[in-house]
Amino acid sequence: MTEHTIADASTLSGWRKSSHSGNESGSCVEVLDNHPSGVPVRDSKAPHGPALVIPTASWSAFVTSVKDGAFHATAFLE
Repeated sequence: MTEHTIADASTLSGWRKSSHSGNESGSCVEVLDNHPSGVPVRDSKAPHGPALVIPTASWSAFVTSVKDGAFHATAFLE
């Protein structure tokens, strides 16, 4: 598998906060729509840091799983 990253995510404009990000402690995931290589994802606290580019189909499957409740917050606290 080839790793897809953007070294400095600030070189792209149009980032939006994911609707699934929390509002506490600045823990925000930002995504960029309509990118030709997939869906870039970055940490809003590090706008000049890297972004991971996730294939569009994989991102869609992930979002669907989140909406369907496949991930439970308590599972990450154990």
